[in-house]
Amino acid sequence: MKFKHKLLTTPDTWSLTIIRVMLGLVIWPHGAQKLLGWFGGHGPAGFMGAFEQVSGLPGFLAWLVIIIEFVGGICLIVGLWTRIWAFCILCLFIGIILFVHLPYGFFMNWSGNQAGEGFEFHLLVIGMAWALVVGGAGSLSVDKAMHANLRAF
Repeated sequence: MKFKHKLLTTPDTWSLTIIRVMLGLVIWPHGAQKLLGWFGGHGPAGFMGAFEQVSGLPGFLAWLVIIIEFVGGICLIVGLWTRIWAFCILCLFIGIILFVHLPYGFFMNWSGNQAGEGFEFHLLVIGMAWALVVGGAGSLSVDKAMHANLRAF
């Protein structure tokens, strides 16, 4: 019970709510591209092939990426198990930097003059996810409601 209490405790603040919802709204469509083929994505088969080719990691790990982005994105939007999903996203994006984007440097490829994308966007995601791991879900979250129920009993 003590772990669950610490996991769900969150201050009643709008700053964490904004970070949580915005991060979820950015991450979820990437998961939807990979899982459902929406928003110009290629679905699971297309993603798994590209994942193996680009990262050199086994294809079954692609499903972990899909779950973290799709399910984790939805859970962040509603504020369910925020610290867990934020930690998963944080770890995922560290891996994305190390296995894919590190060779291309810091900056995104806005002008199209480099072979790949840099990792500046990924650092922003890591920073937002870390804020949620430390601070919790904030206001208007399922976590906050679940914590209130824990205290009632």
